Amino acid sequence: MALTTLDDRTALVVIDLQNGIAGRPTQPHAAQDVVARTARLAAAFRAHGLPVVLVRVATAPDGADAAHGRTEVRRPPQGALPEGYSDIVPELAGHAGDLVVTKRSWGAFFGTELDVILRRRGVTQVVLTGIATSIGVESTARQAHELNYNVTLATDAMSDLTPDGHASSVARIFPRLGETGTTDEVLALLAATRG
Repeated sequence: MALTTLDDRTALVVIDLQNGIAGRPTQPHAAQDVVARTARLAAAFRAHGLPVVLVRVATAPDGADAAHGRTEVRRPPQGALPEGYSDIVPELAGHAGDLVVTKRSWGAFFGTELDVILRRRGVTQVVLTGIATSIGVESTARQAHELNYNVTLATDAMSDLTPDGHASSVARIFPRLGETGTTDEVLALLAATRG
């Protein structure tokens, strides 16, 4: 873990902390702990006047806007999502200045306005949290890196469906895309760079 700095215009980008996803069992960190740590980060970013972007995933009831390529892992049948599935968890919802982005695939940049939202606010760095580490968070980190954002990953403010999925992303992928650290390390760096 090697956090160096946070740019003047850094945004917190929260991936899929919504009722339908944060209610599932996750590993190695419980979803409720991921939500609590992300809420601490969001409060600090808001206090410093930095953007907080809450990304949620939703699809049309007929599944027409979901990715359809062949995969070896069987997908659940498409249909209407349960009521409230895409609602941001209560611990993060309801802050007037926060930005909400709806995505249709794993990564938060493809097919959304996220890049425009960040660039219009002068953002050059993103801190990522959310569920699942090896799916939505990793896809978003890859896209952010390719778009030339500096990427920081709060590794205890994310979790996965399996401990191996989380560990693989943290150990093998994230160091190639940015810098990793804990929630407390990001908060300390935020305080130190905002003096």
